Amino acid sequence: MLMALLVGAGAGVGSIIFRWCIQTFTRWFSGHDDYASAPGSDNPHVSWLGPFFVLIVPVVGGLLYGPLVNRFAKEARGHGVPEVILAVAQRGGRISPKVAVVKTLASALTIGSGGSVGREGPIVQIGSALGSTLGRFAKLTEPRVKLLVACGAAGGIAATFNAPLAGVIFALELILATFTAEAFGATVLASVTASVIGRAAFGDTAFLSLPDFPVQHIAQYGLFALLGLIAGAVGVLFSRVLYAIEDACDWAWRGPEWLRPAVGGLALGLVLLALPEMYGVGYPVLEGATEGRYAIGFLLLLLVGKMVATSLTIGIGGSGGVFAPSLFIGAMVGAAFGAEAHSLLPGTAGAVGAYALVGMGAVFAGAARAPITAVVILFELTGEYSIILPLMLAIVLATATSRVLTRDTIYTLKLRRRGIDVDGPAAGARIGSQSVASVMEPLPTPLPASLSLPDAADLLSRSSHGALPVRDASGAYLGIATARAVAEALAEQPSGAPAVAGDLVESVPRVTIDEQLAVALNALIAAPGTGLAVLDPDREELVGWLSHQGALRALHASEGEPTPALLASS
Repeated sequence: MLMALLVGAGAGVGSIIFRWCIQTFTRWFSGHDDYASAPGSDNPHVSWLGPFFVLIVPVVGGLLYGPLVNRFAKEARGHGVPEVILAVAQRGGRISPKVAVVKTLASALTIGSGGSVGREGPIVQIGSALGSTLGRFAKLTEPRVKLLVACGAAGGIAATFNAPLAGVIFALELILATFTAEAFGATVLASVTASVIGRAAFGDTAFLSLPDFPVQHIAQYGLFALLGLIAGAVGVLFSRVLYAIEDACDWAWRGPEWLRPAVGGLALGLVLLALPEMYGVGYPVLEGATEGRYAIGFLLLLLVGKMVATSLTIGIGGSGGVFAPSLFIGAMVGAAFGAEAHSLLPGTAGAVGAYALVGMGAVFAGAARAPITAVVILFELTGEYSIILPLMLAIVLATATSRVLTRDTIYTLKLRRRGIDVDGPAAGARIGSQSVASVMEPLPTPLPASLSLPDAADLLSRSSHGALPVRDASGAYLGIATARAVAEALAEQPSGAPAVAGDLVESVPRVTIDEQLAVALNALIAAPGTGLAVLDPDREELVGWLSHQGALRALHASEGEPTPALLASS
């Protein structure tokens, strides 16, 4: 608890420093607090250049952050969240403390000099680096270090966006990818602490100020559902464009990496000259879309421009997040959809801003496939509850559309392109690359679903496993019954406790004989009891049993040593 509080305080202070750096560098480079609020205007520091100053500032910014990232922390390049996910999944939560400093400066310089990226990725990586450093300094166990990494991410999101609940859900859904009482409690402590500090510095107001958008006609739900499907596809398209442009930049560049952001800044400057609304994060333009200020054609131009500008910023080596760009793109999709719907169904469609708001959450859900985070964070960013039902509907449909169209999210795709599967074994790991078939044990005698609890207790007491598979009368596999569940049920008798083993069956992930051990271990760790039944590839017949001890035998097998089973038989 104390560590979570300290990490939350550090993330809160870090967010204040980070936002101050962004504002300072933006004033230095553009002469405005937010150039997107006055696109195309002159820079008062170099007024003789007129609007053409945007051709120069990305180059100057690249000359500053390019060598910084290349020399001190190469992992600070890009949008940051994938690196945190990887650290938790395969590196024991280890993140270099240098990342916090380098990411703060590099991302602030990128955004301040015109980079069309967001603040969420950097602050997540900054807070997570603080949590990892504190956990390792205190010599905590690996699971506790991972938890503090998530606490840092939660605190960073909470303080930066004044969204304490969204910070917690983001950390649990995307970083830890698990929900437990301990993780929830720790991340809440960190998030609340960071929010208190953030509100003391930035005030207690919603991050985006939008009018109410009540649903005025039941037919609007059909329109919101259609928008969710479209926005989910746009979210996937954004992911593909992002990495396609990054590939193009990798293919085109042949010089030293430290110089790449400066040279690429020339191309970014041309984009900013043609479409100055792309300068920086772009929240003023996003708010303009929700207020219905732009025509459909210009909204679509802004949509394409943001995809290109964000992808180019990251492709040339810039540092920044993709959360804000996905909100921006979603607002343009939603506003364009709403404007068209309003022209076709003027008495039914409702306000354009409602579609823009729903589009923001739906595109993020389609890109990141984090529906709970999308719902909560949109609510906290806007303080808008009247649109919650259409928002939930569209986000769920966008997530489903994304799942149908692609295996990866915008975060995991970056890792998979580098040959990293966060659900698979870590590079060089001694356990994980083997198949389940090579380490499984003989199947213990299954329990019939109709078996009485005393008889089930007798079989479990004589078994070397803390759980046994359960079959119904036709032989179909139902799940497992654990010794703990049976003991608790017997202790409660005769007051209406379950009478047979089938009533205590727990549904568990189905592991197949051809799965990779690393994937099966994720299911094994999360399952009750001490093992899982192994099924054939068709997931119908029981063929073996996987336990933690069996997984450890993979270590002996990979080293060519005799397994414990062989030693016992000899």
